[in-house]
Amino acid sequence: MTTSGTAQADQRQTRPNILFLCTDQHRFDVLGAYGNPYAHTPNIDRLAAQGVLFEHCYTPNPVCAPSRASILTGRYPRAHGLWANGVPLPAGERLFTRTLADEGYDCGLVGKLHLAPCFGGRTEPRYDDGFRVFRWSHAPNHGSPENAYHLWLKEHHPTLYERAAGAGRGRAPGTSGTTPSGGPSFDDMPAEAHYTHWVAQETIDFLGRTRHPQKPFFLWANFFDPHHPFVAPQEYKDRYDVATLPVPIGHARHQGELDGNPPILAEASQKSYAGHARGYVEHTRDEIREIVRTYYAMVTFVDNEVGRILAQLDALGLRQNTLIVFTSDHGEMLGDHRLLLKGPMMYEGAVRVPLILNWPGRLPAGRRRGGFVSLVDLCATALDAAALPDLPTSQGVSLLPIARGEAPARDDALCEYRDSGHPYDPPVHVTMLRTGHHKLVVHHGHPATARPRTGQLFDLQADPQEVTNLWHDPASRDLRAKLQERLLDVLIATEDRTQPREAHW
Repeated sequence: MTTSGTAQADQRQTRPNILFLCTDQHRFDVLGAYGNPYAHTPNIDRLAAQGVLFEHCYTPNPVCAPSRASILTGRYPRAHGLWANGVPLPAGERLFTRTLADEGYDCGLVGKLHLAPCFGGRTEPRYDDGFRVFRWSHAPNHGSPENAYHLWLKEHHPTLYERAAGAGRGRAPGTSGTTPSGGPSFDDMPAEAHYTHWVAQETIDFLGRTRHPQKPFFLWANFFDPHHPFVAPQEYKDRYDVATLPVPIGHARHQGELDGNPPILAEASQKSYAGHARGYVEHTRDEIREIVRTYYAMVTFVDNEVGRILAQLDALGLRQNTLIVFTSDHGEMLGDHRLLLKGPMMYEGAVRVPLILNWPGRLPAGRRRGGFVSLVDLCATALDAAALPDLPTSQGVSLLPIARGEAPARDDALCEYRDSGHPYDPPVHVTMLRTGHHKLVVHHGHPATARPRTGQLFDLQADPQEVTNLWHDPASRDLRAKLQERLLDVLIATEDRTQPREAHW
């Protein structure tokens, strides 16, 4: 090996490991580290206490596939083209994991990916993703023959597998809801056979057995919880008393909670997922409270499994040279404003997600960073940690200088919904701009859709629970116009202009 070759090999060996721990549908405020006194999350809280917590991280889209594509490409959905669940990521999009693999990283994935349609038991096609280890499982109940969780369950818990598989044969493929349909299911497993436990176990196995010992690694571990249907092992539910948990915003009010807001929100309150799942109003108040309890239990279960992963990192002596990123793809309404799940809503519970960076000795401990950051920034952050340039097409920024206090965060955050969940008729297109103390939400009208043009405007300093919509308030007319102008500038700034200009004409 030449001297330059030796230097390159030494540089690769000293590059950090990178571990992404990602939950699904996890709102920012159901963690102790974010000030929630009811959430039992000691392991994730410890990550924050020993690392950097970002107080205002927003998803670029409030449903799964577009936001996950943004994580991997560093691009907003308008740029990368995966604008809705069920839309495949265009083949030419570059994933940062491919770059890491090309530069000597051993890359792996555990759990959900969701860059292409896989409805009704279809197997999600692979992209040029760079993952050598690919333990893919779209969801606990997903019927693909390549569902790695099912293969593991069949091997380690065959009776439980057969029980759930037999029960699932009578259900329509792709069925979803807010509560289990009754009877045994892959969603409702004891802790030792649960999808959450499986993700942690696969991660532990990767760290201790299947990773390449001479290479730095990147691993994306994707927990499915606290995604609906809302079910959790009883021992985790027993840690919470439903009577002591916080009541959803507006839960004590009557039908008028959504008066004065865009009509689609009242429609979503009646039926979630454009009629494909039960709406808030189809649940009793006790059922809503039980959903909240179970959601907290699901988060605590994830926290316990994160603790097992951290213990493995410590036991293998990997912790000091590993950047850990804990986040989620989007949030969950959890009954706030008489809404469940996610979709064409831009309330904080749906669009604001946890984000913690932990890198012993390289990032400060116990720091909280204000300002606005986005999941589109994780691509640049991972490549920066590996001492690699950002992707030429990326629209994000590295969070490492912000975490160190060397650079400011953004002064705005953008989130866009382009009929991105279950399709509505007419389509629903929504764009959110968060800046300063205010949030502007535009529900687009003609010519984008036949729906009326309307929106929401909140002063989050005076109204942190987003109860008072100022969109139609005459006294807020100038503020609304100013923010709409700012939104136009942000949209221009985030257009895709990465195609190189070769000449003046």
